[in-house]
Amino acid sequence: MTPMTRWITAALTASSLALAACVTVNVYFPAAAAEKAADRIIEDIWGPGKEPKPAGGEQSSLGGIAGDVLVAALDFVIPAAQAQADIDISSPAIRALTASMKGRAGDLAPFFNSGAIGLTSNGLVETRDANAVALADRNRLRKLVADENADRNSLYREIATANGNPGWEADIRSTFAERWIANARAGWYYKTSAGAWTQK
Repeated sequence: MTPMTRWITAALTASSLALAACVTVNVYFPAAAAEKAADRIIEDIWGPGKEPKPAGGEQSSLGGIAGDVLVAALDFVIPAAQAQADIDISSPAIRALTASMKGRAGDLAPFFNSGAIGLTSNGLVETRDANAVALADRNRLRKLVADENADRNSLYREIATANGNPGWEADIRSTFAERWIANARAGWYYKTSAGAWTQK
């Protein structure tokens, strides 16, 4: 295959992929954008001090000029599609829910730290060990957990609705469940989908 043939093949492949990307962005749930939105909300609620994320950008697995041409063509053709894939988290309802959860985060943190509560695989908070809580504080903890879970359920629904896709609620919930756990502090507990508690 001559260099010119390779270049033409790469350009045609880029065009095909770009067209496919433009079509699928509006059909499929934008998982990467949802993860970024979840991380922004979680950072706003929990604040700094989360576990550092590994650095390093993604690199193309395609080599040489053909790979560079393909990446450049995709970057040129897809920006509008990527803008459509953003997850809107700026509605008044989402901001109010985030503020409510942020206001409660400081009260929940000692219970996360002691292992009394943990994160679940469905994006909620659950009491893990009531014995780790003084008897006088158990009712307060029950209310904190109930209020937190009500806000979380509303948040997932509101994000899906704000983005014009109420059917995304389960995907939003699943994404947040993963991101809550990924952003949890060392020593906090989370419950796997199999129902086992694990300490981070």
